[in-house]
Amino acid sequence: MSCHSPASPTSAAALSTATPPAYGAPSTSSSVLSFNLPWIRSAGEFCAVVEIAGTFAYYGVSANLITYMTGPLDHSNAAAAAAVNVWSGITRLMPLLGAFLADSWLGRYRSIILGSTFHVLGYGMITLASMLPVLRPSPSISDDFSSRPSTMQVAFFYASLCLISIGYGADKPCGAAFAADQFDPDHPREGAARSSFFNWWYFSSVVGIAISIAVVSYIEENLGWGIGFGMLCAIVLCSFVVFLLGSPTYRLYAPTRGTQSAVTRLAHNLAALTKNSGFPFIAKTNQQHEDEDTLVKLEEARSVLRLLPIWVACLAYGVVFAQVLTFFNKQGRTLDRRIFGGLELPPAALQTLGPASILVFVPIYDRVLVPALRCATGKQSGLSQLQRVGTGMVVSLATACVAALVESRRLETAREHGLVDDEGATVPMSWAWLVPQYVMIGVADVFTMAGMQEFFYDQMPDELRSVGLALYFSVTGIGSLISGALISLIDGITSRDGGDSWFADNLNRAHLDYFYWLLAVLSAAELALFICIASTYVYKHKRASLIVRI
Repeated sequence: MSCHSPASPTSAAALSTATPPAYGAPSTSSSVLSFNLPWIRSAGEFCAVVEIAGTFAYYGVSANLITYMTGPLDHSNAAAAAAVNVWSGITRLMPLLGAFLADSWLGRYRSIILGSTFHVLGYGMITLASMLPVLRPSPSISDDFSSRPSTMQVAFFYASLCLISIGYGADKPCGAAFAADQFDPDHPREGAARSSFFNWWYFSSVVGIAISIAVVSYIEENLGWGIGFGMLCAIVLCSFVVFLLGSPTYRLYAPTRGTQSAVTRLAHNLAALTKNSGFPFIAKTNQQHEDEDTLVKLEEARSVLRLLPIWVACLAYGVVFAQVLTFFNKQGRTLDRRIFGGLELPPAALQTLGPASILVFVPIYDRVLVPALRCATGKQSGLSQLQRVGTGMVVSLATACVAALVESRRLETAREHGLVDDEGATVPMSWAWLVPQYVMIGVADVFTMAGMQEFFYDQMPDELRSVGLALYFSVTGIGSLISGALISLIDGITSRDGGDSWFADNLNRAHLDYFYWLLAVLSAAELALFICIASTYVYKHKRASLIVRI
């Protein structure tokens, strides 16, 4: 399971510098409300509590959501996978809207309060949906139509997911930036404390994700969905209270009138570029008469447009990553998951291998691979930003191939033991067969997501860096939406005329291996496109030095 959604040290710093245009500079006026209390240095910790709790709750629902949908909600595998992909995609895109509203209207503090309110409502409703008899679907789904969930039950459940998405969108883009606001970058001790604080924030978030996936999924499947969801609701409620208790210690920056958000600025710049150039990727030669401000706007717009081909070439990674929450989970449910004699792992618990592999591989990459690559390439970072992204895409391609081979082996084992028509049977094949694909997607995350984060932030003009981070965040969101559409399309085609769908409810008659091979082909095609684009891309600092020479 990837853990790029929590704020990493890089993203925290990026967000803290990406959104200041919406805020006034500190002063003695009411535009900045600063409370010099003895415990003000702990203000960031109040922010961390609500953010880490939100991440914990999100993964507690998303990691095992497909199991609830194919169980109590009686969705087919294809319908459930598509629904999870669409919800996950929309949820990951909501922070783009949330960042715009926070920058231009609400401010970070009020956005976090609004997001936390929606979180409490959403997790409260999803708890009620799984506990109250009138809202809870029948635990035993049969062919009897009366035992299936009613339209009201399904609608209430999806409404709770919508509230969670809205809360995620309002809260996520502001948490790291608001926490950064609590540290004075001009103060030596606070500046150093901020760097250490975000390192520990990122580490705590990754550990929290792993615990959430393992513990919450076990509670949901063994003690009850209502207990699992209710625990998440209690956690977000308590964290919200803790955040509010810290209000007297916060440095609150009021929005400054007359400033443009990054999105508004970009829209104006693109409009200016369209007006001044017939072909937006090529600078006009008669720009001497244009004033300096117009030239800056045009160059900012071109900087964004230069990044779009790279962004498009990264989307296949988001499609492969989307399978972690869906079909990787369904594969695991058919295997022998016993450990320590008799304890059976929930399928979603296998997703902890992703965060675990990240925690193990990051220090290996930083302390072993980077120095070795530095000697080989002469680059201080070992690999350039695009080389790092491309390496992760290669690993992602290999992940799809490995997943296809493992699924082929699982289907062959099911045939050998006569289990093809036994939908609920456990295939005599260990869960350890899935370890490589989970570990590889975690390693790919270290390369691709961290590389994209640095690239899109670094290559944007300073005033538009929040837009760069928006491109980074949107890769997995758009990838999930593409995955959902692809699953629905393939399911409709392969189940035509009564045939077995690639995603049949009986996975022993399905062909997930074909789907994984298709993803491998798409990944290979996009990797080739990425290499072509990256090989001709000129980094911002090189463009600047070229302009100076001219």
